[in-house]
Formats: sequence, C-alpha cells, structure tokens
Amino acid sequence: MAATKICPASELISAGKKVVSIDGVEVGIFHLQGEFYAWHNRCPHQGGPVCQGRMFNLVEEVVDENRCSHGRRFNDERLNIVCPWHGTEFDIKTGKSTGAQRWMLRPAKVFVEEGQVILDV
Repeated sequence: MAATKICPASELISAGKKVVSIDGVEVGIFHLQGEFYAWHNRCPHQGGPVCQGRMFNLVEEVVDENRCSHGRRFNDERLNIVCPWHGTEFDIKTGKSTGAQRWMLRPAKVFVEEGQVILDV
C-alpha cells in the first residue's frame, strides 16, 4: 500500500491518539513526548481493538531496600494502552506487553512530512 496522509500533525498532538482504517486495515496512531507511534489495531492476546483502549501511565510498586511495599505510583515517563477486551497493557513506545513479554503489537510506519501525519501500512 502507498503512504496515506492522515491529518495535520497539530491535530494529533492535541488529541494524543487517532484510530484510522485504510483499505480495511485499522491502525492506531499515538503522539507521546514529541514522537509519533503507530500500531495495528489488533491485540495479540485475543484480537481485540487494542488501540481503541484507554491510555494510562504505567503503575509501579514502590519497594524499599528491605523489599517492603510502600504503595503504588504512576510513572510519568511510560504510557500504556489498555486493550478494552481483557485489560492487557502495552507500552505505547515499544509495543511490548507489560505482562506477557511474548506479546507485542504489530508496528506500522508513521512519519511527519510538511506538517502532515503520514501512515504507510
């Protein structure tokens, strides 16, 4: 397939994400910390529409040197997409599952050209 113009980059920067369908192929495009990422909208767990899920910061357990838990906190550097079917989480930057490391989202090529987000699937 040829590269397809999706929208102005400024539109996606404001929204954070956009799910599009090109010739029957659904892809989620994300803007995070100045970069664009694109993943096929199919969860490797059970085929759910992963890119339509909510985005949440990674939750980390705070553990001291004695291995005692002091609660949880959000990691402001890592944002995950959560599949709406079963809650499987994936790192938006890497596509890797935060639980089952064998699961990974399928990437799509995304870039900005002359202020437009371009997708090549």
